[in-house]
Amino acid sequence: MKHIDKSKPVLVTGANGYVASWLVKKLLDSGITVHAAVRDPGNEKKIAHLKKAAEHSEGKLIFFKSDLLAPGSYKEAMQGCELVFHTASPFTTSVKDPQKELIDPAVMGTENVLRTAMETPSVKRIVDTSSCAAIYTDVIDTQNAPGGRLTEAVWNTTSSIDYQPYSYSKTLAEKKAWEIARSQTQWDLVTINMCLVMGPPLNPQETTSESFSLLKQMGDGTFKSGAPRLGTGIVDVRDVAEAHFLAGYTPEASGRYITAAHETDFYEMSQILHAKFGDKFPLPKSAAPKWLLMLVGPMLNKNLTRKFIRNNINIPWRADNSKIKKELGISFRPLSETMNDAFQSLIDEEVLKPGK
Repeated sequence: MKHIDKSKPVLVTGANGYVASWLVKKLLDSGITVHAAVRDPGNEKKIAHLKKAAEHSEGKLIFFKSDLLAPGSYKEAMQGCELVFHTASPFTTSVKDPQKELIDPAVMGTENVLRTAMETPSVKRIVDTSSCAAIYTDVIDTQNAPGGRLTEAVWNTTSSIDYQPYSYSKTLAEKKAWEIARSQTQWDLVTINMCLVMGPPLNPQETTSESFSLLKQMGDGTFKSGAPRLGTGIVDVRDVAEAHFLAGYTPEASGRYITAAHETDFYEMSQILHAKFGDKFPLPKSAAPKWLLMLVGPMLNKNLTRKFIRNNINIPWRADNSKIKKELGISFRPLSETMNDAFQSLIDEEVLKPGK
């Protein structure tokens, strides 16, 4: 059990990321000094939103240049910090070389940060941004889990470098984190295992990222003939930031936390948007039949293999989120708020235009 002093600075790696930006804002609003580690502190476009958040807060923001793959590059940023939030990790599913683009940055980056923490006497706790992808690969895995639901005790055993390499990278990175954590007693490790994250970005530039490609497809007519009933958990980006904060500052926090607010699927998500945006955007009106996806899916997208469709479509996603609610006292936003705010941010940035 670690009591973290709020008067001490905290380190956030990948501080300008989608989730990390909201976490930095939360920390700053709580009057905390944030050591923000980013790849390029000189890139105004990528950090302006954080500077703006700092101007309107009680906290203090200090930028540090860092690189996931450069050993020791977090050393300076970690000095004097009792708490480290490691959020920096690649998030993309379209890669040519999974080892180089996903696995190396995820695993070596985690090792880099945690080994630096072992050499930094002030560090008492590390909150690692993991993923539900370290718990499962395909939705069918949730049915095969004990009791038909994912829990923190379950680990992903079905992904590989050839099948769902993103999930594989998250699994290897988190396993590496626990291996290093168990090798020492100076600091404890808490992981936030989040599912699909939605909600408005703090950085408007973020609307072009991977996180928003699904929403764009819903609004631009890609799914006009039908959205797949692809089961998923979903959670608001603002709630994920809150979960990280609580995991850092709740002395009793320990182990893994499934951070999933709702059990849903792509079709249901699109129907929520219909109520508010259906008259202006070609949102899907029906669910795409599984047999049709089996037929045309592989031609539309190389990730939509028959195996993927078989293991994910028309299968309900189920996970037990009672641990995070009980131990960290978090309450999650309604799904409609998350979906509508995220979709509105695409309209505000003119990524989506009515009638198109």
